[in-house]
Amino acid sequence: MGTFSRFMRFREAGEQANVNNVERFGEPKASLFTSTRFFSLHHHIEIEDGNGNVRYRSRSKFISLHDKTDVEDAYGNFVAHIERKFFTLHERHFITMDNGTCFELSNEIFHIYKDITNIEGLGWQLRGNMFGLNFELYDENGGIIAVIGQKMISLHDKYCIDIYQPAEEKKVVAILVALQHMMRDRSNSSSGGSSSGSSGS
Repeated sequence: MGTFSRFMRFREAGEQANVNNVERFGEPKASLFTSTRFFSLHHHIEIEDGNGNVRYRSRSKFISLHDKTDVEDAYGNFVAHIERKFFTLHERHFITMDNGTCFELSNEIFHIYKDITNIEGLGWQLRGNMFGLNFELYDENGGIIAVIGQKMISLHDKYCIDIYQPAEEKKVVAILVALQHMMRDRSNSSSGGSSSGSSGS
């Protein structure tokens, strides 16, 4: 079970927070859970709270080199716009928030399993990797913002997000969506187009 694993941080809604997260950071202030519809032409992602209520939705533009994605809240209000920069030596995703704040996630394409992703414009860091399926998001002072865990085998690409700074929830959601796109792109590049972790449910 993800709740009791020190290595896999993923858990289902209704389960207790991961024991490793609680020991290191305390109980999360809030938690969100995602499910991606892999067979949707628009790469649709729904993000729910622990009670199964949809809090956010994202939808990508079909057939776009720049992988343009919009994130909305449950009421259809704009939250963030995400774009991938194409033809660059760095894997970059640009994010623009509803209040005009802009930042980007950047990785060198020759280090696609790099342990640290700097979030330029915020001074934050995303620490983790594709193999571990666990990611920790830190602010500019080294304080924990959120812990993200991915389910190892899932047809719908499930994630759990434990949030420790609720005021940053929208940014966390936007970063999560960009991360999912980065993981999908890396998986497709390394497996010739097959999606990682999609052999079960």
